[in-house]
Amino acid sequence: MGKTRGLAIVKGGGDIATGVIYRLWRVGFKVVCLEKEYPLAIRRTVSAAQAIFDGHCTIEGMAVKKIRSFDQIDRSSDNIEILVDPFGLGIKEMHPDVLINAVMAKKNLGTSKDIAPLVLALGPGFSAPEDVHAVIETKRGHYLGRIITNGTAIPDTGIPGMEMGYTTERLLRAPADGKLETEYCIGDKVRKGDLVGKVNGIPFYAEIDGVLRGLIHPSVEVVKGLKIGDIDPRNEPEYCYTITDKALAVAGGVLEALFVFNAV
Repeated sequence: MGKTRGLAIVKGGGDIATGVIYRLWRVGFKVVCLEKEYPLAIRRTVSAAQAIFDGHCTIEGMAVKKIRSFDQIDRSSDNIEILVDPFGLGIKEMHPDVLINAVMAKKNLGTSKDIAPLVLALGPGFSAPEDVHAVIETKRGHYLGRIITNGTAIPDTGIPGMEMGYTTERLLRAPADGKLETEYCIGDKVRKGDLVGKVNGIPFYAEIDGVLRGLIHPSVEVVKGLKIGDIDPRNEPEYCYTITDKALAVAGGVLEALFVFNAV
């Protein structure tokens, strides 16, 4: 992608984080992604976290490769490298130019702005400038993607953004503790009332017609009530394989912050 601008470490490899990773990659940053051993990513076809399960994946031409340790990072490679390091224990030894917390945990699990020259966080749970240098708004609406340098993002409501009049109906939640067994794959079309799958033998069903846009990986142990899937009522299977407008808007805020803080 041309001249490398520096090293960016992104904590989290879900679909919003991957929008950020993609845009950093496009403008020439070397990007390393940190994830947990069993990521909770739902929209796995557009999540760097999928490489944790498969060893590699490609998203809109961007190759993501799993590595075992920071020693395996190849700064000359155009690949995105991802490794299991959920607590970011290896961050300081890598001396990144920028750190982006994109875990979307809705709370700060230990990120502080002394970890790197520029530390950004996505969504609620962080306060700027106390915790990080800036927060990027992740809630759909007028402020999506804006940089917050004094304050916090809009608190999480627990209600997903509306698509064609649907909000919570779009979500699939675990009916029990256990592992997912599914009758469908991401990209398949479902109808309201269809049996989508089971968790520990307990079935769950589609509440609306649409395309199954996301499903948690079947190796992940889930707990009752956890979000495990997502149905898109727009009924366009190709949307499952491209980074969303929301993720790119958030990523645009990250790129703006890099310039505001002279990190490029």
